[in-house]
Amino acid sequence: MDGLLKLWNDTGIAHFELPDLVMIAVGCVLLYLAISKKFEPLLLLPIGFGAILANIPNAGFTEDGGMLYYIYHIGIETGVFPLIIFMGVGALTDFGALIANPKTLFLGAAAQFGIFATLFGAILLNYVPGMEFSMTDAAAIAIIGGADGPTAIFLASKLAPQLLGAIAVAAYSYMALVPLIQPPIMRALTTPAEREIKMKQLRPVSKKEKVIFPLAVLMMTILFLPAATPLVGMFCLGNLMRESGVVDRLSSTAQNELINIVTIFLGLGVGSKLSAESFLNLETLGILALGAVAFSIGTAAGVIMAKLMNKFSDEPINPLIGAAGVSAVPMAARVANKVGLEANPHNFLLMHAMGPNVAGVLGSAVAAGVLLALVG
Repeated sequence: MDGLLKLWNDTGIAHFELPDLVMIAVGCVLLYLAISKKFEPLLLLPIGFGAILANIPNAGFTEDGGMLYYIYHIGIETGVFPLIIFMGVGALTDFGALIANPKTLFLGAAAQFGIFATLFGAILLNYVPGMEFSMTDAAAIAIIGGADGPTAIFLASKLAPQLLGAIAVAAYSYMALVPLIQPPIMRALTTPAEREIKMKQLRPVSKKEKVIFPLAVLMMTILFLPAATPLVGMFCLGNLMRESGVVDRLSSTAQNELINIVTIFLGLGVGSKLSAESFLNLETLGILALGAVAFSIGTAAGVIMAKLMNKFSDEPINPLIGAAGVSAVPMAARVANKVGLEANPHNFLLMHAMGPNVAGVLGSAVAAGVLLALVG
């Protein structure tokens, strides 16, 4: 009899509680979105699977000595994994469109308005019974508006590690929903005539300009915002490897094998924070709601800035490209191009939208540096 009891106590069935089952169901929903709906599958799939592993009783995945414990503390708590991801993104990024039309840097900056608007929104949520966000919590939540997953994970790991799971899920979910969230906002803020605007073809950009650009960006960051140097520095390193043309093997590794390996561990590490006690609360709903608001405000701010620039610019600027200022690369640029083609079948905005899109990557990193400097 004692043997049977011991055998029963060693099973998962004997120890499962309702919160564990709910979080395993959440993990299954993330897997469904990744596999069936193809919503950010590279991250949502390992995050979902990590959430399932983290909520298996007696498995020990997240306890001291467990695999997910070490993945989180070695790669995410230290900030190493997001920084390596940023290096890979830099190696994948072509700054040619931004260099050819530097004015689009303002569109990437304008789209970050959603981050700082959400910072105040998170503080206001403290008036809702059951919610209590500190200034560091609010700063970590606000970065969701930048639509940049690695930046959101990096900042959350530094400022609010207890909210990391909810912030990461919100950030990647809204990045995946770019084609659904952005077009209605873009159409609401522009006229049919504005959406039909054709932009002048971009000038060719030399190799020398592309090599100098990441070095110049890094130097400006070092001088004016050192707190953003980890993110911007790794991003510029990856881009310099790409554009220099002398380390093709390193550039290829950063773009492919390295970023893929780290993405697996990053997803599992984030999934390990989706435990019932940290996710199943009213604050998580607040984070998800604020993430949607932040993303919408960032999109709207980019479009409005592009409308203003079009009024005062000698060359026509299609306001749709302002929506690409959020740093969901390259999806936001593709959405801007798609909405432009709907208004004018001969209007190809993809390369023009890539300017504010890559500017948004830099903008979100700079915003993270500002928040770290202010409240970190």
